[in-house]
Amino acid sequence: MACKLLVLLRKLAWLACLGIAGYLNAAHADAGQLVQFNSAAVKPTPFQERNAQQNRKVLKSAPGPLLNGYLTRPPGEGPFPAVVVLHGCTGLLPDVKKTWSERLSSWGYVALFVDSFSTRGIHETCDGNLLADRVYDAYGALEFVSNLSFVDPRRVALAGSSAGGTTTLEAVQLGGAEQLMERKFKAAVAYYPNCSAANGDMAVPTLILIGELDDWTPAGKCREMMAERSGKGSVVQLDVFKGARHAFASAGLKAGAEEYGHRVEYNAAAADQAASDVRVFLKEAFGG
Repeated sequence: MACKLLVLLRKLAWLACLGIAGYLNAAHADAGQLVQFNSAAVKPTPFQERNAQQNRKVLKSAPGPLLNGYLTRPPGEGPFPAVVVLHGCTGLLPDVKKTWSERLSSWGYVALFVDSFSTRGIHETCDGNLLADRVYDAYGALEFVSNLSFVDPRRVALAGSSAGGTTTLEAVQLGGAEQLMERKFKAAVAYYPNCSAANGDMAVPTLILIGELDDWTPAGKCREMMAERSGKGSVVQLDVFKGARHAFASAGLKAGAEEYGHRVEYNAAAADQAASDVRVFLKEAFGG
């Protein structure tokens, strides 16, 4: 009798463990886990290294500042592909993080949302003074997520919206900061970026999504960038959504608003189509 009771208790404990494990796996998809990592070190350029050698000096990479991030993952052991996500000029908005963490998790991706502002004491950068160091934040996040046991380091994409989209283009521009980094992104997705900040030659396959009526980061600048590309680097896909404005994928802007002299407004049709385009693009970039 005692033996049978012991076996039963063991079975109940085993089932309980399975239930807890299932709950923890599901929780990863719903709420982001707070993590910390360093922005990537700013490495000396080849020119700076040559000058240092000529002057018999040794240059050292300065460690980047400590950043906060929010990590979500799908159920299972992995290894999963991952997406590093950069926020816009107003910071990491809860509704954006919730929508995209759930979406990426349902697609089978780990997501790391980078908070470039809180540890720097910054509230917003919407006055046009973009934080150039955010490019290094992206690569610091890449280094962090690539070392997680449940992530496939060969399949990590970078994505960003608005100012984060602009940073995304800068981070993967051919011959830019990417050439100084040991780890490389596999693909890039930029929602409504300022295309005048890039020349269009990208080191990795890149998807740009922008509204036809965007008066903050005009679609015309992206069309100009595409027309002036040299043809070097990877393929760049530009999707322009008819009737859509800046921040068309932000569900919290259903009523629309005027911000910093620009119209921002949610557009359900554009948001849904853009999400579908992103899913197809990432699947193709990661090899199915």
